[in-house]
Amino acid sequence: MTETKSALIIGASRGLGYALAAEFLGRGWQVTATERTPSPLHELAGLAVETVDIAVPDQVAALRERLAGSAFDLLFVNAGTNCTTDPSATFADVSTEDFAQVMVTNALSPMRVVEALRDLVPATGTIGVMSSGQGSVADNTKGGFEVYRASKSALNQLMRSFAARHADDPRTLLLMAPGWVKTDLGGPGARLTIDESIPGVADTIEAWAGKGGLHYLDRQGQTVNW
Repeated sequence: MTETKSALIIGASRGLGYALAAEFLGRGWQVTATERTPSPLHELAGLAVETVDIAVPDQVAALRERLAGSAFDLLFVNAGTNCTTDPSATFADVSTEDFAQVMVTNALSPMRVVEALRDLVPATGTIGVMSSGQGSVADNTKGGFEVYRASKSALNQLMRSFAARHADDPRTLLLMAPGWVKTDLGGPGARLTIDESIPGVADTIEAWAGKGGLHYLDRQGQTVNW
């Protein structure tokens, strides 16, 4: 009999996070997902819901205490925001406050969660974060969305530093690039629907389980240039 897998998905109240929680539920996983404020997560039958604002370290620590004794085959941190004033603003135009908010939400907070909750994942498990193809430095030939790009590049760098500090850790570490998806963040002009992106993301997460090491991958399991 196949053992039921378990996942902890951080930041799942809407968009890609919500869809990923629903996808793994549909695949027979036991799923715990988090929201910052009341959300449609409660409508998903069989889902355990926790509340946390990952930008507040005390709340992350409290979540860790509530989950003491739990074990998850997958810890996946989904977080994404853009400049609140103008997503297309260059670094020359963005306010310091807006820049800092994007960096804290997209880079610092997800990695703080990884540090705080990593011991809930066994040696055979996977720790993943939602990155973006726009985080690739090598592939940035057109510019645009500079602050968002910078935040995802920072996330990638922090994850790489985490992997280097834990070089002997056998767990699989994933930076996932889901593609340009029609969400509140991606906008209506994005190339992919959620249904075209998230099943591939889930397939890739499952396919790379147990392989170990750090990997920066797209939804089709292809390596993304750093």
